[in-house]
Amino acid sequence: MNLSNNVKITKVSAAVATGTTTINSNPVDMQGYDGVVFLASLGSAAANNGLKAQQGQASNLSDAADLAGTLVSSNGTQTDLVLEVFRPQERYLRAAVVRGTTTTIEAIWAIQYRGAKMPINNVTAAQAAEIWASPAEGTA
Repeated sequence: MNLSNNVKITKVSAAVATGTTTINSNPVDMQGYDGVVFLASLGSAAANNGLKAQQGQASNLSDAADLAGTLVSSNGTQTDLVLEVFRPQERYLRAAVVRGTTTTIEAIWAIQYRGAKMPINNVTAAQAAEIWASPAEGTA
């Protein structure tokens, strides 16, 4: 089994310039998936920067509400934050990066798993993907 055929990998936010405002990712449709892992990379660490999850029933998340207890905060040295939501109660989710201290956001990714339909194709207009099983050594 290879991971790439069994998870959906989506960049839900590109780089964001320096600032202190909260940045919301694009929504993730959880229909047909049991869970999602959000990965956020920040330009600098601060104890008041963090990553939280929000959910709603509207596809544009105009009804988004924070999920209780989901704020993952940096301890002041961490710039990579990971948050997992398993079996959300509503269809649409998004990550929100809380920036209490001025920082950039390098990217936010969503990895959805336990999909109802397999295999999952992660090749899109914006990303390329390949799977190699037991490749020989040599020039890439």
